[in-house]
Amino acid sequence: MTISSFADMTDDARPVFLISKGSLDNVRTDPRLQGWIDQTCFAALPGELQLLPGPDGALAGALFGVGAGLSRRPLLTGTLAKKLPAGNWFLEDPGDHALSAALGFGLGAYRFDRYKKKPAATVRMVCPAAVERSDLERIVNGCFLARDLVNTPVNDMGPAELELSLRQLADTHGAIVSTVEGDALLDGNFPLIHAVGRASVAAPRLLDLRWGQEDAPRVTLVGKGVCFDTGGLDIKPAAGMLLMKKDMGGAANVIGLASMVMDAKLPVRLRVLIPAVENAIAGNAFRPGDILASRKGLTVEIGNTDAEGRLVLADALCLGDEEKPELMIDMATLTGAARVALGPDLPPYYSHSNSFAASLEDASAKAFDPVWRMPLYAPYDRNLSSPVADLNNAPAGGMAGSVIAALFLSRFVDKSTEWAHFDIYAWNPKEKPWAPVGGEAQAVRALYHLLCQRYPV
Repeated sequence: MTISSFADMTDDARPVFLISKGSLDNVRTDPRLQGWIDQTCFAALPGELQLLPGPDGALAGALFGVGAGLSRRPLLTGTLAKKLPAGNWFLEDPGDHALSAALGFGLGAYRFDRYKKKPAATVRMVCPAAVERSDLERIVNGCFLARDLVNTPVNDMGPAELELSLRQLADTHGAIVSTVEGDALLDGNFPLIHAVGRASVAAPRLLDLRWGQEDAPRVTLVGKGVCFDTGGLDIKPAAGMLLMKKDMGGAANVIGLASMVMDAKLPVRLRVLIPAVENAIAGNAFRPGDILASRKGLTVEIGNTDAEGRLVLADALCLGDEEKPELMIDMATLTGAARVALGPDLPPYYSHSNSFAASLEDASAKAFDPVWRMPLYAPYDRNLSSPVADLNNAPAGGMAGSVIAALFLSRFVDKSTEWAHFDIYAWNPKEKPWAPVGGEAQAVRALYHLLCQRYPV
């Protein structure tokens, strides 16, 4: 989805005044606003909108309440994209909040209308002079792409369609995509990807995108692409399947991040690896108790077929690790335990690198994109043990599920200079000013900011 949420300044553009509770008395001295605030009982509550009439009765502008200020709610301006009448608008003196206000508006303009006939009204914001419009648009476009991919149901976003989406992005930026599909996964030594996806009528596959100069620093992104997850033979209850179209949210997010990296032409050798499968049920589905080989040579006892994401990621991570990238990042809707610990809006990540964590913390704050570091607590590694195999994919006990899943993945990474695992939710269960209910891009703005700082153009 390509946005058209930002506009050039035009004569008919109307101002939006960002009003905090503390600035109400000062605002009343503005002749354009004098008396109107008191007459309409405008209280500058967060997200409160009051339209302003001009002398001729025409629409002249709008007041927008920001409560205690945008420092506490930096993306609150997403509400403007939903509430303002159609037309061009500009922020009157956004000050230090120009970037967050523009970003909030841009993200809030998202609509998933693929299956609806009624188009939304067109509201555009003039990009503040202090904000680089091209960079803002690539960030918003990347987030919209991730959201679109997650929101599209599996009947239109199975493994084959996910591959097509990646190829379309590659064509846009001159990247190359190769695919290993079906039984060729066994010949190519991707046994875990094959085992998880073989029961579906849609053949499992490993998608491999490459872009950039071969001698540039290697950055590899790995995304869990389980396009639908029944739970396999350890089947989920009906309620547990309702959102399983989002189980490819890791793939969607790395594709969105890749679009930002390539559009910005960052000087890196980018690789994107996506194991795209459907965890379905059929006579040839993998079973609890099976012992499966992995690309790395480690054997895995299947404690639960609903812990399939870490299996497909294991083979993909092993492949990416073989190139010894400078940085490898994986993203996955991996565990419910992460949601229990931190909720849907704060994605945890795991990394052995303190320098990476420090850089990400700084990038997270500057990109208004929250993340939270969790420990790769080595003593818990013993929970992965199996009496009959090298590892168990879902050991009994139920505690520290997100940590143990991250430790499982770490067994397949040992050559990369730095590696980080993000256990994201990729979904908004409640509407926010900058996002409707539905698929979400998480941590990718922070990661893009980090990559721009590390690999400046």
